[in-house]
Amino acid sequence: MIDFTVETEIARSPAEVFAYITDPGKLATWQTNTISAVAEPAGPLRPGTRIREVHRGPGGRELASLVEVSELEPDRVFALRMIEGSLPVDGRISLEASERGTRMRFSAHGEPSGPLRFLQPLMRAALKRQFREHCATLKGVLETSAPDGS
Repeated sequence: MIDFTVETEIARSPAEVFAYITDPGKLATWQTNTISAVAEPAGPLRPGTRIREVHRGPGGRELASLVEVSELEPDRVFALRMIEGSLPVDGRISLEASERGTRMRFSAHGEPSGPLRFLQPLMRAALKRQFREHCATLKGVLETSAPDGS
């Protein structure tokens, strides 16, 4: 089983962090292996909205996935469920106010099947490292940009 949480402190309000992480157009600015992310239908995200993502995988290969917003609580929770893609891992981000701004917890959970189940320990370590880097990049982007994320 893949199950881990990465915690990051960001010197921005929960509302600012939430607005940034729920904008598919900004995903590539902090998940640096992302090539594109498009919401279907376009417009504000809500539970049931699907997002088509294309990521750069090993060897530069493009990996497409389709995720669905499974939980959305403004300024507090944003969760995605994997619908189609190579890694059956769901993600959930929770936000809470802290002394320094926002405490963000990114949790990933999944159970690879078939041949991938034998690679779970390697996948868990690689994904945790990758999402730790994504969270650090998000922190850097938000803390060095204007409050509106520009």
